[in-house]
Amino acid sequence: MPKQSNGRYRGGLRGGRLMLGYIISSGRGAGDRLMITIAEGLGARGIAVVGALQLNVEHDPERHCHMDLRILGREDVLRISEDRGRHARGCRLDPRGLADAVARVESVLDQGRATIMLINKFGKQEAEGGGFREVIGRALIAGVPVLTTVSQGNLAAFRDFAEGLATEVAADPAQAIAWCLAAATDTPPALAV
Repeated sequence: MPKQSNGRYRGGLRGGRLMLGYIISSGRGAGDRLMITIAEGLGARGIAVVGALQLNVEHDPERHCHMDLRILGREDVLRISEDRGRHARGCRLDPRGLADAVARVESVLDQGRATIMLINKFGKQEAEGGGFREVIGRALIAGVPVLTTVSQGNLAAFRDFAEGLATEVAADPAQAIAWCLAAATDTPPALAV
């Protein structure tokens, strides 16, 4: 949440409602596909969406997919995974690619035209204090609602970050779009999680 001088996040409220929404994702790539559907639905309604969405690019059935991020508002696509070979184990995230994506999302946010921000996930990097964590806080300070996904494994870290100032949104495109529209326009949502 937005930081105060003590380094803790604060704020994230509009009209008494929370501006940080999260969807608990389950299943490989399910959250990524859902966020793409949400972004398309908001874009079709003329909503100015900023942020980053993950595209999983299959290239070899015997290897992990490539992970790309599409930067909303710039339409850049950046590779954030490293190809470490067919039998590699462990994290494949390219920290330089992620840092570049974060900087590009920040530059779009700085233009001041965002209605809502979608971040593909609050993942391990964010849980450890990096990744898009600061950008999420900056968006909330600027009055831009944020929707992200979070896995069960990172849920505790996300809740610590949000300090009780986030709302769970159903993993349903129509309900998530309704939450985004309500958060962006200060209209009460009709959601059931």
